[in-house]
Amino acid sequence: MGIMTEAEAKTILDKVLKFSTADECTAQLTGSIEGNIRFALNNVSTSGVVSDTNLGVSVAFGRRVGTSSTNDFSDASLARAVKRAEELARLAPENPEFIPAVEKQVYKPSSTFSAATAAITPEQRADIAMASIAPCRSKSLIAAGFLNDEQSFVAFANSKGAFGYQRSTEMDYTCTVRTADGRGSGWVARNLQDSTPFKPASDIEIAMRKASASAEAQALEPGKYTVILEPAAASGLISFMFNFFDARAADEGRSFLSKKGGGNKLGEQVYDPRVSFISDPWHPDLAVLPWDGSGRAREKMAMVENGKIANLMYSPYWAQKQGKKVVGRPGNIIMSGGTKSTADLVRETERGILVTRTWYIRMVDPQTVLLTGLTRDGTFYIENGQLKYPVKNFRFNESPVIMLNNIDDLGRPVRVSEGGGMKYMIPPMRVRDFTFTSLSDAV
Repeated sequence: MGIMTEAEAKTILDKVLKFSTADECTAQLTGSIEGNIRFALNNVSTSGVVSDTNLGVSVAFGRRVGTSSTNDFSDASLARAVKRAEELARLAPENPEFIPAVEKQVYKPSSTFSAATAAITPEQRADIAMASIAPCRSKSLIAAGFLNDEQSFVAFANSKGAFGYQRSTEMDYTCTVRTADGRGSGWVARNLQDSTPFKPASDIEIAMRKASASAEAQALEPGKYTVILEPAAASGLISFMFNFFDARAADEGRSFLSKKGGGNKLGEQVYDPRVSFISDPWHPDLAVLPWDGSGRAREKMAMVENGKIANLMYSPYWAQKQGKKVVGRPGNIIMSGGTKSTADLVRETERGILVTRTWYIRMVDPQTVLLTGLTRDGTFYIENGQLKYPVKNFRFNESPVIMLNNIDDLGRPVRVSEGGGMKYMIPPMRVRDFTFTSLSDAV
C-alpha cells in the first residue's frame, strides 16, 4: 500500500482503538515508497523500488505493557494484533518507569513534503546515475555511488484523543570517485527534502577534482594541526556528541555533561561563545515532524546558546522524577555559523589541513566524548590560502567538545545526512589543535 491518506489512516487507527479493552492503547501507522539506484565501476549495478506499510499497537494494563505489529489491515487482522498486544501485556512484569500516553496535543504542521521528490521516476534516477558516470568515464576516473529517494507517512492515535498525520520526503545521494590506479579519491554527498535544486553534474565535478588532486599524497607527521572541516566531516563528530544530551545520563554520571558531585551542566559554559545549536521543527531547510517519538508536540528551542547548555533531553519518567519539564528528543539540530564557504576559509588560512570527510568513528571515552576515526576521500595541506598538495589520511583522536572550544572561524551551515534519527545543519569550520595520532595508508 505504501502511502495512506489521512482519512484512510485515521479509519484504521480508530478501529484499532475500538478493538482494545486495555486501560490505554496507542497505535501507529508508518508507510514508505523508496526508490534507489546504485552504480559502481562506472556502471549501474542495481535499481528498484520498495514499498512498505506497517501498524504498531501498544497497550497497557496499569504498568504492564504489550506491543504487536502487522501489515495486514483487514478488520480480523487488526483485532488479532490488538488481542496479541493485550495478551502480552497481561503476561509482562510491571514497568517501574511506566508513563501514561500523552494527552490530546495540538500540532503545528511542518513542511516535510515535496511533490517533486515524491514524483521522482526510474528514468530520473537513471539520468542522475549517468550524470555521475559519464564525466568520470571521459576523464578515466571511476565512479561509485548511491541515490535513495523516499516518500513516507506516519499517523498515530491513542485512547486519550491524540492524533497526528504527516507526509515526508527525503533524497540522499553519495558518490565516490577514484583514479584508475586507486591512489586518488574524492567524495560528495547531498541530503535534501526537496530534490528540485539538486544538480548532480556540479556535485560530481567536486568529487572528480578531489580524486585527481589527491593521487600523489604525501606523508605529514601526526600531531596537532589547524584544520578546516567540511560540514560532512564536522557532523560525524558533532552528531556523536548529541547522543549524550540526555539529562538522566548526565545526572547519573554517565556523560560529559555530568557535574562533579552530582547533577548536570545545564546553564554552564561548555563551548566557545560562538557555538550555538537550536532545534526547530519548522526550519525552512530542515523541517521535521512536529511531534516526538512519544507523540508530544515539539517546540523550537535552543540546545546550546552562546556556548552554554540551554536544554537537555528529559524523558517523561526522568522529568517526573526530577520535577522538570519533559524535553523530548529533537528531530533536528541547526548549528549557527557565518556566511563563508569552505573555499573562503581555505583562502584565509596560512597553514592547515582540509578534511573532506571523517569516517569509521568510534567512542573512546564517553566522559569526554573522545572519539577516534579516519580522514578519507580528499585530505589536503593548505599553505598561504592554497591547497598545496594532498596528504595521506590520518587517524584522529579528538573530542567534539574540545574541538568546539578551539574554533577560529565558522562558515555557512548546510544540510548534511547523519544517522541516529536526527537531521543536521552544520557549517564548515576552522579549528585549532586538532589531534592526528597516526597515518593511514587507506585512500
